[in-house]
Amino acid sequence: MNLLLLEDSDFISANRVILQGRRLQHLRAVQRVEAGDSLRVGLLDGLMGEGLITALDEHHAELDVRLDAVVPDKLPLTLLLALPRPKMLKRILQTISAMGVPRLVLLNSYRVEKSFWQTPFLSPEAIREQLLLGLEQARDTVLPEIIIEKRFKPFVEDRLPALAAGSLGLTGHPGNYPDCPRAVSQPVTLAIGPEGGWIPYEVELLEKAGLQPVQLGARILRVENAVPALLARLF
Repeated sequence: MNLLLLEDSDFISANRVILQGRRLQHLRAVQRVEAGDSLRVGLLDGLMGEGLITALDEHHAELDVRLDAVVPDKLPLTLLLALPRPKMLKRILQTISAMGVPRLVLLNSYRVEKSFWQTPFLSPEAIREQLLLGLEQARDTVLPEIIIEKRFKPFVEDRLPALAAGSLGLTGHPGNYPDCPRAVSQPVTLAIGPEGGWIPYEVELLEKAGLQPVQLGARILRVENAVPALLARLF
């Protein structure tokens, strides 16, 4: 935990907070802090700053906080991701949150197994938990927007063109396509497929919506590797 995330409900006064639960256990068992120690803190969807631990025991931690630092900029990106396997989804949510993705669309695809949509990891609470872990890692406070689209064709044909308007539209897909660009300076809408990739029909529909297929080379990557590889290359 590189940033202790605070929520409005933690505050007992303008500059004083009480912590319990997971964050308290992490402070005690992992960071091994003591009363008098200072920590980097941030208010969820707000500023960052410093927190001074004024009291600490097995039941609660009390901190005086000062919030006066801005958070890192987000990437100029909308990421479309075919819904991955549930265990992989948890890791990817942390990754995109840590890397500064402001908007993620979880999308259906022909190769997405129907059972994936039944996972409890798609509940709002479970998604939020993984996003918070990513923010704590990267020292950010602003949660990404998560959009769930279970119908590929209506989304791509009816909503994606407006969503991608004014951006560089790209579809990550192995094949005889141009190389993915590097270090772009404009907003990007990027689609990444499931294990096994998009089917040709999906690549065609994405292209009609303004997302041109690009590739990373001869190696075929897992989705959890392709996401950071493409983001690092683009930005």
